Amino acid sequence: MLDFFPQPGEPVARCDQGVLDPNCHADTQKFHPGIGSLDLLRAVRISRQKRRPLSLNVQLPANLKSYCTTPDAQSEQAALEQYLEHLKREIDLVGCHLSPEQRVEQFHLAGGTPSIAHLKQLMNHLRRRFHFLEHECGDYSAEVDLRHTDWAIMGALREQGFNHVSIGVPDIDAECEMSVACYQNPAPINSLIDAARTFGFRSVNVDLGFGHAWQTPDSFAAKLKTIIELEPDRLMVFDYARPPRRYRPMIGDKVRALCSQEDKGAMRQVCFEQLIAAGYHYIGMGQFVRPDDDLAIAQERGRLRRTCDGFTRHGFCDHIGFGLGAISQIDDLYTQNTDEIERYQRQLGNDQLPTSRGWRFESGEQIRHTVTERLACDLELDIRSIERRYGLVFPRYFASVWPRLEQLSRDGLIELSDRFISILPAGRPEVDVICHLFEKERGSARH
Repeated sequence: MLDFFPQPGEPVARCDQGVLDPNCHADTQKFHPGIGSLDLLRAVRISRQKRRPLSLNVQLPANLKSYCTTPDAQSEQAALEQYLEHLKREIDLVGCHLSPEQRVEQFHLAGGTPSIAHLKQLMNHLRRRFHFLEHECGDYSAEVDLRHTDWAIMGALREQGFNHVSIGVPDIDAECEMSVACYQNPAPINSLIDAARTFGFRSVNVDLGFGHAWQTPDSFAAKLKTIIELEPDRLMVFDYARPPRRYRPMIGDKVRALCSQEDKGAMRQVCFEQLIAAGYHYIGMGQFVRPDDDLAIAQERGRLRRTCDGFTRHGFCDHIGFGLGAISQIDDLYTQNTDEIERYQRQLGNDQLPTSRGWRFESGEQIRHTVTERLACDLELDIRSIERRYGLVFPRYFASVWPRLEQLSRDGLIELSDRFISILPAGRPEVDVICHLFEKERGSARH
């Protein structure tokens, strides 16, 4: 049986880019320091010339204590102020090479939850530089920390044009004397979901991790049940062995123990049993959505895409990242900022972009990219279309994959012919691993 979540120590299989770093949705294992700020600026200028729409991603620091010499509120406030000043400088350095006519169709605010004052300051600066859409035409999302977000902040986010919100469920922290009973308490999450509904957010996502040593299949099932009862539009379920960026241990934090593989496998099974029974659709890589969600509708209409920011309805945008470790994606170029705050601030202080590495994929990688993205997003692949587009014979090019596809067909997970690959309902939980088969294949022949 295929495993829908990767095991510890394995590369992460993402549907659009292949073997991915757990930090993001791009293949950062291939990034190298030979790509720098000049490459990014050339790509940005091409974006300006072609007047492409934009997808912006702003990274705020999730834990400022890691950057403070003294762990107190005053030091954290000063550190945030300093970070925001450098962030605005980066926005100016990149934004001056883009056209004000380029629409921002997608925007994501990631990392820490800012105060209302800092949020307004940041958004005012962005709006002076970029063309944000009105009348709910764009997808503007924000990550919020359950422990540092209240109704006032939710209202401020909505006033600033955000229409999607992702709520992080905190891990139990022994130092804070949080108990399992507190972990199971749905009231704080319920309060923020109520706020999102009241203020008219288009969708609410809840992030939920599993796999820590203190968790059991029963405790996880109980937690998931309480979340389902709150009826969020989306749930992102992730393995604590490789959590999303904002849940990764910060510098100086202790790495917590994980539960057994047997218990982890049982928790994975609970995800599908409970969420599918509750009417959620599995999109891929831990993302479950309601059937009327924008992502589910986009998938049904063949308009779902995967980019460096994950699943989106706006796959034809150029993606620009700002902040520590932020990733940009324009055409075949990926660039990433440094994740060292001293270097980030030093370079911007010298009016230099903080680009530290990147990657430009080649023709063979483009083929695998297209195959895995379309199979993941459409749940089917037009083989003849791929053959015409790239001038290859599909079974020969993916010679080592084809026998495995035939086995999956016999197992009832996919439907396979010389014209199409279709993922059947029984195979949807395994869509990530099915797509990953093509990423392992380097193409044995082109004809």
